[in-house]
Amino acid sequence: MAHDDHDHSHDHDHDHEHAHGHDHTHSHEHNHSHAHGHSHAHGHSHAHGHSHAHGHDHAHGEAPVTVGEHRHQAPTHVAAYVVTCSDSRGATQDESGARIRQLLEDAGHTVSGQEVIPDEAGAIEAALQRAQESGARAVLFTGGTGLSRRDVTVETLERRFEKPIPGFGELFRALSFAEIGSAAMLSRATAGIVGGTAIFALPGSPHAAGLAMRRLILPELGHLVRELSR
Repeated sequence: MAHDDHDHSHDHDHDHEHAHGHDHTHSHEHNHSHAHGHSHAHGHSHAHGHSHAHGHDHAHGEAPVTVGEHRHQAPTHVAAYVVTCSDSRGATQDESGARIRQLLEDAGHTVSGQEVIPDEAGAIEAALQRAQESGARAVLFTGGTGLSRRDVTVETLERRFEKPIPGFGELFRALSFAEIGSAAMLSRATAGIVGGTAIFALPGSPHAAGLAMRRLILPELGHLVRELSR
């Protein structure tokens, strides 16, 4: 964080130029031309030169790593698991799950498993366990993020979060607001970490799930998994 701009060059410009020149030209020609000229041009140009360029250049042997470098060092292939929470859809009608899987594979990631389960706490917890046992580093749930009595995906997963990722839900709702307006606030899409695995809860709409994948999850998935491995 090279505090370059601190260049405090305290030029105190008090103009104290201590040219205290007291020009005491006591030219005692008895004219007492006491031109005492106290030319106190107080120029104090103390030029303290404090140029605080602290050089916090992290020159302790390691330069600061930029986000771009983090991404460059991140894994490009992540094992992911897709779970659709729905009381009405079977595997053949699972458009959101299929969309998420397609986007993952198109981006070079692998899908270690995919299933459709009832939107019930016990089924969600069991699916999460199966996903982690499959070796997945990211589990993507779709459905059950709304406000109806049957929508319990968010509550069930958030109870397990060791570290929430609040920025995901915040940014998703901001992106959604730009598309659908105030109805975006009804989505409780969320994300967090459970046992070193990244968990995402996406809406059940194929379009909304695709938006979250394209704009937020896929650009950062490798970076996120790298951070979890540090």
